[in-house]
Parts: sequence; structure tokens; C-alpha cells
Amino acid sequence: MNRSEYESRTEALVLPILEERGWELVDVEFVKEGSTWYLRAYIDKPGGITVDDCEVVSRALEAKLDSENFISEAYILEVSSPGLGRAIKKDKDYVRNEGKEIELRLYKPFEHSKEFRGVLKCWDADSITITVDDERDLVFARKDLALVREAFDW
Repeated sequence: MNRSEYESRTEALVLPILEERGWELVDVEFVKEGSTWYLRAYIDKPGGITVDDCEVVSRALEAKLDSENFISEAYILEVSSPGLGRAIKKDKDYVRNEGKEIELRLYKPFEHSKEFRGVLKCWDADSITITVDDERDLVFARKDLALVREAFDW
């Protein structure tokens, strides 16, 4: 199995846990940081996720993962809130952010920059379009995007 299969199988296990509570799955990722693998589930609900919410989901998910036992690598399970700088990855995230200001990072420079900020105008399976400050629409291929997230002024 590969990372994306681990992520999709974990998503299938955690979704019923969240749906019975009316909560949302934001993302699942299986990543290696240093020599350690992490399986992370990012969850949300109206009003925000608490540490206690994360613990409830973590215990329930851990039991299902132990039962299924499909991940061959040793890993650390983390369940958390997506935070303020939450990534925009799925169509539901794009719907939620349509007409709002987002920031994005590219793998390779475009017009001498890898970072852009603008209002999300539209998207499809292959591209997203943002309107930048000078009222120009910029179109980016989704395969070229390293990160897309809600924009915040700190």
C-alpha cells in the first residue's frame, strides 16, 4: 500500500465517527517527518474543535485502526483542528471559500513569484482562478499548487 491508500482507508474509518456527531473531516494525511511517520486527521465543527473532541475521535479511530491493521509502518496518530491557516484541498473547501481572500504557493515561480493572494473567483478539477489587487484574474493549474489556504491578516 502507499500513502494515498492509507489516507483513503483511514478516511473511510473516521467518517462514520464524525458523521454520528455532525462533525466534519477536513483532511487526512500520512506523512514522514524526520524518521517518524504521522497519521493525522484534521476535524472541525461549528464553534471549533476542543482537545476533548480530538481525544474522543482519536480513541475511536485508534480502535478501528488497530482492528483493521492495514498500515505496515510504525506511526503516531494525531487528531486535531485544522487551525486558522487551514488548507483548501477539497471541493467543499473551495465552495466555502468562494468570494473570499485566499493565498497560494506554487512549486515553481509564475511572474517571478511563488506566492499569490487574491479572491477565489472559480475553480474546477484542473485549475483555480483568483482575482488579485489590480483586478486581474490569474489562473493556476491545480497540479502546480503547493498550498492553498484561507488568507488571514495577522
